[in-house]
Amino acid sequence: MAKLAILGASGHGKVLADIALLTGWTEIDFFDDHFPELNTLEQWHVVGNTKQLLQQASNYDGVIVGIGNNKIRIEKQNQLATFNAPLITLIHPRAVISNMSDISIGSVVMANAVINPFVKIGQACIINTSATVDHDCILADGVHISPGAHLAGGVSVGTNSWIGIGSNIIQLVNIGDNVIVGAGSTVIHSISSSQKVIGSPAKPMSY
Repeated sequence: MAKLAILGASGHGKVLADIALLTGWTEIDFFDDHFPELNTLEQWHVVGNTKQLLQQASNYDGVIVGIGNNKIRIEKQNQLATFNAPLITLIHPRAVISNMSDISIGSVVMANAVINPFVKIGQACIINTSATVDHDCILADGVHISPGAHLAGGVSVGTNSWIGIGSNIIQLVNIGDNVIVGAGSTVIHSISSSQKVIGSPAKPMSY
């Protein structure tokens, strides 16, 4: 029996559980820092918090972080790694992934996503539903490529950056750390770190 622990009883966690069931995991427990007030998620049990998972990680065949917030997800993964938790990667069976790509531990690739040759994806990344990452892209740790977003060839995305739903990034663009690209944006120029951009072409948000 393959037993999986998911840290984060959230909507993202539900999707990870679904992928896990499709890929052979037979028993799933959730952990969440709102435990014990939160003790169920749909048909699954929430059985503890982060501290308890750190204590119990060796009881599981695999552990993955199911938290959508990029910064928190990578922090939790690093904490689990310090305790030698058996971190895994989840890939939906209907994702299309080149054998010449490299996906690091703790990342998840969802249904109908496409990852082309010589892509490098860091730890604890999310390649969401129907997103595409073309050849030679480099994604740092904690990146989220939202549903229906498309990265052309040679794009680099920095740590903890979020590419919004339906966005398009042209070839050879460099996106810094902690960047947010708003939904439906078209990025045609490189973006420095800690920027929020939106529009077509994407420009820094003004308040």
